[in-house]
Amino acid sequence: MSAPAHREQPSLSGQVALVTGAGRGIGRAIALRLARADIALVLAARTESQLTETARLARQLGVQALPLPTDLTQDDQTKALVTTALERFGHLDIVVNNAGGGPPRTPVIKARPTDWDATLRTNLWATMLVSKLVLPAMLAQGRGTIINICSQAGLTGRAGEAAYAAAKFGVRGFSQALLEEVREKGITVSTIYPGYVDTAMIPHNKRLQRHKMLSPDDVAEAVYQVVGSPPRCCPVELVLQPQHDPLRA
Repeated sequence: MSAPAHREQPSLSGQVALVTGAGRGIGRAIALRLARADIALVLAARTESQLTETARLARQLGVQALPLPTDLTQDDQTKALVTTALERFGHLDIVVNNAGGGPPRTPVIKARPTDWDATLRTNLWATMLVSKLVLPAMLAQGRGTIINICSQAGLTGRAGEAAYAAAKFGVRGFSQALLEEVREKGITVSTIYPGYVDTAMIPHNKRLQRHKMLSPDDVAEAVYQVVGSPPRCCPVELVLQPQHDPLRA
């Protein structure tokens, strides 16, 4: 019996991706992985210097990269981001809602509601609003890929992370509902749940063996695999675990 023919991923050249939280860490890794597939980029983050560096690195890979400093907790800035992206490129094929973060672990009884608000707006509201704003263009072109970078905090709540878990559980529910609304219209919605990733978001501590953690490039590769999936297939949820538990000796 002959071996099955190797199936190459479809060419992604000419597509345009919007990546939020693209200034560093996972977001930068995602942007550069997509750039290596010849995908033009719209890059959003709050810190302009970090965003400019991501754009510089992407351009070295031969793609167009438009950095747009944006505070995604501000609705007017989020709307301007999507409007500018569409004015510049005329279409958006891929959206990666990656921006996120949260306060240090705090019991509910000691938590500040202002921290809850910031956490929900950054992790959940921004994902919802960006997705809503890009939908008209995607529906008009009859295709699109929305990828929401979640967290395993969206699968299991842990003490001290109530607001963060609530936001990420919300992302999961929003993603599932959105998929049911758009799946018949050529748009896919995927959610990725990484385990521990070695980024600045996770502070150093003696219990955590960072060399066993996932790298931002691991998450970026998962995004690329989703983007390159066959048209008839939608990878709805991907859970990424480190091969070895970083909390074990």
